[in-house]
Amino acid sequence: MTTPSLPSTAVLRDVVARALAEDLGHGDITTEVLFSEPIAATGTAVAEERDGLVVAGVAVAREVFAQVDPSLRLTARLGDGQHAEAGSAILTVHGDGRSLLRGERVALNFLQRLSGIATLTSRFCEAVRGFPVKIVDTRKTTPGLRALEKWAVALGGGSNHRFGLADGLLIKDNHLALAAAWPALAGPALTQACRKARERAPHGLKLEVEAQTLGDVRAALDGGADIILLDNMDVPAIRKAVELIKGRALIEVSGGVTLANVRDLAAAGPDLISVGALTHSAPAVNLSLDIVPDRGRRSRARS
Repeated sequence: MTTPSLPSTAVLRDVVARALAEDLGHGDITTEVLFSEPIAATGTAVAEERDGLVVAGVAVAREVFAQVDPSLRLTARLGDGQHAEAGSAILTVHGDGRSLLRGERVALNFLQRLSGIATLTSRFCEAVRGFPVKIVDTRKTTPGLRALEKWAVALGGGSNHRFGLADGLLIKDNHLALAAAWPALAGPALTQACRKARERAPHGLKLEVEAQTLGDVRAALDGGADIILLDNMDVPAIRKAVELIKGRALIEVSGGVTLANVRDLAAAGPDLISVGALTHSAPAVNLSLDIVPDRGRRSRARS
């Protein structure tokens, strides 16, 4: 598997700079009052998870420590996208212990959050192994962190849905609710919305339509949808929709997807299963960052 590309350098620098400003903007008063001289030290980030942790965020942690103190030297023990067992060292960073203390929490926050997303995505992908279906993310991301969170999804083996509203046409229930203001329609509003979108959209964009009933599926097909999103349908309804569509459009399933039901949904025959929980509900993984003075005394980072 090719390692997904990290977001652009400009995006990464900006996200990290804002995170550091939030945590370190007025200084680290504890470190400043305790240590007036440089202290040679080594910090080690360690995985505490026992169940298939997927590492994500080493490159971000590198940027954190580089912005705090360019003289710090970070060595990756595991790369982004690799699996870590409990007790595995993920990275080590060497230099002035005061700088390690200033960057540790922000670096850990990124590592824990992004590794949590990658790990949960990996579990969903494993749950549907054997079916020709892709697990994809949504736009339900942390404001300002979308690029990093979607990168973490890809590291976990998932695929990215559209990044922003300009990346694809997706007609949803609220679009259709507003369509009620149009003059009298000849046929279902959903079909008319598809045709209007086809007429006015930039060339080459795929047209996706949300369908909540089999009637919606028929209307989407009549409107020439490229992708039909089956929203909150149960497995029997999905099977009927798949039979109705018969390959005339790609099929995405969304709504209420969990690790407990995703395999049953995959068996119903969709091409894509979108899971908002990958980014809006992924639990942060358990990592620690141990800081050790080079002469041997030890300190442990906590929340």
